[in-house]
Amino acid sequence: MYNYNISRQMPAHPILLEARQIAPNQILITYDQPTNLASATNVSNYWIRSNMGPVGIASVGMTDSLNAKNALRPDMAKITPVDNSKTKYVITFNVNAMSGVMYTVLPCYVNLEGRTGYMGENWGPASRNMFTGV
Repeated sequence: MYNYNISRQMPAHPILLEARQIAPNQILITYDQPTNLASATNVSNYWIRSNMGPVGIASVGMTDSLNAKNALRPDMAKITPVDNSKTKYVITFNVNAMSGVMYTVLPCYVNLEGRTGYMGENWGPASRNMFTGV
């Protein structure tokens, strides 16, 4: 269940709209609302799940629970804004995604612009957060 902001009927936190591989070691992620830059670019707020387990760009396997120990780390990847919209970011990994492997991008704790303190998931049923490595 989402915590809805009644006046706008929008979730009170950003939702990942899409994750798309744009280079062998890069994923473009897009949120539905402007994000708090510090939380959106904190690599430790992201997990990459794969059907092959925690290999390549993935930090967790299909059955692993998400926790601080298996989040992405600064030695694995960095996240940078694409433009000034605060909705589009590129995750650049130190290794390439494995071809043919199914990946799922799982952001958590990303706040709306001007806010802090959100402690939940940033994906929903309509999120296109899965892709197959090429």
